[in-house]
Amino acid sequence: MNEIIRNTQSAVTSTSLDPQDWSEFRALAHRMLDETIDGIANVRARPVWQPIPEEVRAAFRADLPREASDLAEVYREFAEHVAPYATGNVHPGFMGWVHGGGTAVGMLAEMLAAGLNANLGGRDHMPIEVERQIVDWMRRLFAFPDSASGIFVTGTSMANLMAVLVARTSALGTLARQHGIGNDGALLTAYISRAAHGCVSRAMDIAGLGTDALRKIDVDADHRIDVAALRAQIAVDREVGFKPFLVVASAGTVDIGAIDDLRAIAELCREEGIWFHVDGAFGALAILSPELAPLLGGIELADSIALDFHKWGQVPYDAGFLLVRDGERHRQAFAQPAAYLRREARGLAAGAVWPCDLGPDLSRGFRALKTWFTLKTFGADRLGAVIARSCALAKYLEARVLAEPRLELLAPVNLNIVCFRYRADDAVNREIVADVQESGVAAPSSTTLDGRLAIRAAIVNHRTEEADVDALVAAVLEFGERRSRGGLIEVEAPPLAAQ
Repeated sequence: MNEIIRNTQSAVTSTSLDPQDWSEFRALAHRMLDETIDGIANVRARPVWQPIPEEVRAAFRADLPREASDLAEVYREFAEHVAPYATGNVHPGFMGWVHGGGTAVGMLAEMLAAGLNANLGGRDHMPIEVERQIVDWMRRLFAFPDSASGIFVTGTSMANLMAVLVARTSALGTLARQHGIGNDGALLTAYISRAAHGCVSRAMDIAGLGTDALRKIDVDADHRIDVAALRAQIAVDREVGFKPFLVVASAGTVDIGAIDDLRAIAELCREEGIWFHVDGAFGALAILSPELAPLLGGIELADSIALDFHKWGQVPYDAGFLLVRDGERHRQAFAQPAAYLRREARGLAAGAVWPCDLGPDLSRGFRALKTWFTLKTFGADRLGAVIARSCALAKYLEARVLAEPRLELLAPVNLNIVCFRYRADDAVNREIVADVQESGVAAPSSTTLDGRLAIRAAIVNHRTEEADVDALVAAVLEFGERRSRGGLIEVEAPPLAAQ
């Protein structure tokens, strides 16, 4: 018997995935870290983005590996075939979408979190206390009560979905979780502006309420939801027997960064007994800036707020967050008893409300650590200054556009997003965007405003400076001039010194 036990133990031990030579592993790990830090420190020496060669794509169509590979060889493949062809949002010239630039501090925190390999679904351990501390910080930041709850999620798309589910449960009662939304649920209606993010429509779909139940309200000249039109639509819906239950306001719309009149919407929702949710994916963190915080007046009255730390908070992806004023209503929307989730008076299973009671995930990574490191290392004031600086750079770009006869501004600059175009047709502007991206100088995106294609520059990266804005303008003018003359353009990346 002892021999069988020894043989069994030997067989189990041999399956360990730890390195056989820790010294060799340590040396390679240090090299990986050094080269990654070098990549961030010298980010301006490479293109913002570059097209992926077909042979590189082809290398990732190979069969599932059955045999082991040397770690150094796997890292070589990453360094040569993955890192050079990333999105590019670490680069200061990335202005296409509202992606944060991340920080070296956040990268190290992500490494530490991976080393702990903690599951933040529940139980009694310090990683959950780190998340709870950030929840408490957010309560104070947005003037929410001590009873408010919060939870980290992948991003605001998920946070908005969860807010819809909390509002749905609040409107229908907890029995709807057992019996379905029923006839009452079929009458529920929600409201957003036509400028709001499409994830809210998707949330209505996933929540079983249907996209037809989402009323899209016109916007005013500043691209904010028309509150009078919102009030009128709610009245019409009530008159015909519908049950308005949710208004989603935007704190930073996706196209131009407009902020709805949050205070007026809060008052309307209070009068009507409607859940007031704020999609603050990137704009909510403007509250960190004393200069910008007044633009968010009324956000403290919301029933729930969704935001992303991985945008203006500069936390590495992903780090979304949902804050709910009434923590008990939040819990009632998701908590579900199960024997394997039993809470004990002591031991590792101790504790009352676990994060899995506040969302759909039981397996949850330690997103809070990189956020905690970022907030602790840089402080709220410095992060607020970074946010204000990005808005100042947007104003600088606006001034450059207004001063250049060949360019045209298409929307007011509310925060950090500038929508403009070269004075030519949509086809030319569409090609200009792709030309600039492929040149490696900058990475703008495009959108459509009032039926016209716009070049969209979203300035989020804390590394971006006036010179990067100047490089974008110069590239748009250069490619615009060449495209306007007609013919094909062979796009070449400019000298790295010019970037």
